[in-house]
Amino acid sequence: MDNTTRTLANYVAGLKLADLSPSAIHESKRRLIDAIACCIGGYSNEPASIARQIAADNSGRPPARVLGSGALTSIEMATFANAVMVRYLDCNDTYVSKGSGHPSDMIAASLAVADALHADGKQTLLSIATAYEIFTALADVVGLRDLGWDQGVFVVLGCAAGAAKLLNLTSEQTANALAIAVTGNIPTRQTRAGELSMWKGCATAVAARAGVFAALLAQKGMTGPTAAFEGRHGVWEQVTGPFELGRLGGHGVPFGIERTNLKFFPAEYHSQAPLWIALELRKKVRVEQIEAVDVQTYYTAYSEIGSEPEKWHPKTRETADHSLPYLLALGLTDGYINTESFSDERIADPGLRQLMQRIRIAENKEFTREFPSKLVTKIEVIARDGQRIVETAAYPKGHAKNPMSDADVESKFAGLSEGLVAPVERDALLSALWAVDHATEMGKVLELVRLEH
Repeated sequence: MDNTTRTLANYVAGLKLADLSPSAIHESKRRLIDAIACCIGGYSNEPASIARQIAADNSGRPPARVLGSGALTSIEMATFANAVMVRYLDCNDTYVSKGSGHPSDMIAASLAVADALHADGKQTLLSIATAYEIFTALADVVGLRDLGWDQGVFVVLGCAAGAAKLLNLTSEQTANALAIAVTGNIPTRQTRAGELSMWKGCATAVAARAGVFAALLAQKGMTGPTAAFEGRHGVWEQVTGPFELGRLGGHGVPFGIERTNLKFFPAEYHSQAPLWIALELRKKVRVEQIEAVDVQTYYTAYSEIGSEPEKWHPKTRETADHSLPYLLALGLTDGYINTESFSDERIADPGLRQLMQRIRIAENKEFTREFPSKLVTKIEVIARDGQRIVETAAYPKGHAKNPMSDADVESKFAGLSEGLVAPVERDALLSALWAVDHATEMGKVLELVRLEH
């Protein structure tokens, strides 16, 4: 195996629960709770329904459950269906570095494998932290987005690693799993360009499923390419260019899961700071007084959610939650953003559409130079009477440098499960998730994620 594959495989095979710091364990619990909340909130949407229908047509031995329904299916299909539910609301965590993405998309993979293998809670947390470490280590050195590739490259490798941990694969088997995973699964970024479709919330679920499948193949003895990263026609040559991994978590080095950012609002991550600004501006000016809104932000935010024509005329929920004009119009008009903010009727609202046309977005090169260490956005509202109001933000609520408290995480859990899970059942589930490191079998915890009776 090439050096990159070997380095990752040796790390994964050698990582032990004792290597995780108390902070890493606590943050793993918080990411698990956040992901389950997003899964519950995303349960009833159409892509999730489609995914559950496909899962119902499959079976596996040993089986894993579909969260919410409790239906049994294969490990791979449980991974896919559950990841679609976690991802749909675009409210799960985000990592922002040279590369970026949503590492909690991988949690469904760890849960499905742990469920099937009757793993305990501690093993599950180690799997999750391992997957995050591989994802963040690669994102720190590879900028996939500007190369036209999607974050599924990070996800498929992280899921292969997390599954390998639960399957107790050797270093050699883990290397094969990683090689199979990355060689067969390099997704393009068309998923997140222009008018967005249901696939936006499903692409990383497919990558998660593929990562688990790669680990299962390696467990049975399947070998993978020997130079998946560094060899002829490998990842370096075809996709990323050469890169050098930094120090991986453990032995005094913080873990990647401690650096990821939780979302306060169900919207694309680079809109989080602008949305806080919009809510502040709303306190100082009425919507009907607004003549224009000028937004200055860093290149990634501008190009991702504030540059394409489709973002001023969203037709789908997926486009709306990636449209900075729409999101700002919501914040300025409603004073809140929640899951109901993306109904077909709200997206088509004439008042919002009119306000969106008065929103101008531009890159500020100074802010771009400060990214990703700071996520600076400045918004100026120009009122009809000539008044100008300016607000700036850099670290939205939930950012690693402005973290949500445990109480905030619980409040988000309650909000996303409201009307879907009875309060007494919600509280029992939340208590079990906080105590997951004491669970003797992960499946007993997952039984509590029930939306159908």
